[in-house]
This record gives sequence, structure tokens and C-alpha cells, in this order.
Amino acid sequence: EKADPQKTAFLLRKAWTLYSVTPLYGFRRARLSDYARLLGAFIAAEKQKGLAVEVGVELDIKVALSSLAELRGSELDQAALLVQLSSRSRASSRSSEDKPVWSGWFCSVFGDDLSENVPEHFTCLPLFLSHGAESYTSLVGSWFQKTFDCCFRRLAISPLNLSWMVAMWAGCKLDRAASAVELAFSVPRLSQPLDISYAIHPEDAKALWDTVQKTPGEITQEEVDVFMDCLYAHFHRHFKIHLSAAKLVKISTAVASAHCDGIVKILHSQYLPGVLMLLTELAISQIQ
Repeated sequence: EKADPQKTAFLLRKAWTLYSVTPLYGFRRARLSDYARLLGAFIAAEKQKGLAVEVGVELDIKVALSSLAELRGSELDQAALLVQLSSRSRASSRSSEDKPVWSGWFCSVFGDDLSENVPEHFTCLPLFLSHGAESYTSLVGSWFQKTFDCCFRRLAISPLNLSWMVAMWAGCKLDRAASAVELAFSVPRLSQPLDISYAIHPEDAKALWDTVQKTPGEITQEEVDVFMDCLYAHFHRHFKIHLSAAKLVKISTAVASAHCDGIVKILHSQYLPGVLMLLTELAISQIQ
């Protein structure tokens, strides 16, 4: 709720790939400018080996590291860390603006479970989100792992967690017209791939959730199961297909969308902290 919408607007409506990150050892917030210079030198050296080079164009990569103090849930959380890569063609004028080519950020929103049990000299920012070429993600991840003795792992989202997300986000109140709630399924063990898309009017989805939820502000596994079972029963009544036999691979709501491969798009600034809190919890569960 404390997040400044103007400072966090660039985080919205982009597809972010999720990673979990073990605590960083020896990280110092006061040395961000030094880290940016060292990371830039590392990327330049790796480019000489033929990585992340655009054919026919010689580009200089500029690295910027900055803090996003707004993106944390409690006083125990570290401020989010933003990493931005931008390029400028050597042939262009010095007055031309740098072109953003990649961005990533570390954050912890109510990550108390991890930060309370970590020794001194460790910094807990368990959730990492990247947007841009995977080659740059690999380079940035390699540098952080070597420099701060941490480990990056892709963060997948299970069908169970997707069902929690769609239940929670379908029940959110929004200050503007909401888009449809969509579920995407894949049917396993078929000779030809079969995908099923299921869209529900946002008001119908919220009305269903309101009848299922017993205590406002609290959610149980039983409530999520009942919510999903009702949606499955409605679909079966019309199409005679048991969605419970298929795999839920993607959900989309007015709040956010999420794919089982660990790709998330946050759509509404009002619920940015809540979405990040859930993703931080998933990242910590993978580390522990």
C-alpha cells in the first residue's frame, strides 16, 4: 500500500520471469555504483567471447543499480534492488538517449521467514524478476552468483498455486472495469496437443468467490478447492469435459496473470504489494 504508483509504474504490464535467489553474502547497499561498474565490465568481457552481441551493430552496455525503498512489506525486508541495462550505439550522437535493453529486480515483501534466520553479512532478497533477453539474464545472474556467493533458480508455479492465485485475485475489488477471469489448461497424454481456454465474467467470478469465502481477509485450501470445483462443474455441465483431468497452466485476472513456467504480468498497481508477497513466499519455499 505504501508503493508510489509513479515510481513503480514501469513494473506493470510487462512479462517478468521469476527466479528464487539464496541470500547474498557481503552485499553492501552503499557500493551500488561500484557494483554497476564491475557488472558492466563483466558484461563487456563476456561480449568479447561472442555472447549477447547484436549482429552488425557495436553497442556499449550501460549498467545502473538503484534501490526501490517502496517495495518492501515490513521493516525487516530489504529495499528492492533494480538492475537496468541500456545500450547506445557508438555511431549515434552523444546526446542521444540510452535505449533500455533489459531490466531485473530483487525484492522481498514480507519475507520475514527467511530474513529472521539468516546470519550477519547476508542480505535476503529471495525473489528475482527479469524482463528482456535471456542472455542478459544469464550474464547478470552469473555475476551476482560469483560476487555474492548466491544461487539463482527458475521459479515455476504449480497448478495448486495457480488455483490459489485465481481464487484470491478473482475476489479483489477494483476501482475500474475488470477484464474476464481466464483459465488455460493443457490435456496430457494425447497424440496431438489440446489446449482448453475457459473465460468467466469478472462479476460472476467475484460473486462465486464471495459465496465461498467464509471469513473476509482469510483464505483456506478448502475454500480454494470449492471455488475451483464449482468452476469445473459449470464447465462440465455445458461441455461434458472434466477439467480436473487436465493441467492448469495459466491464469489471467484484472489483478495479474501467471503461467506455470514462472512468468508473471502484474496489471494493477493497487495489488502490486499483495502479488509480490505471494511470489516472495513461493521463492522462499523453494529456497528452504
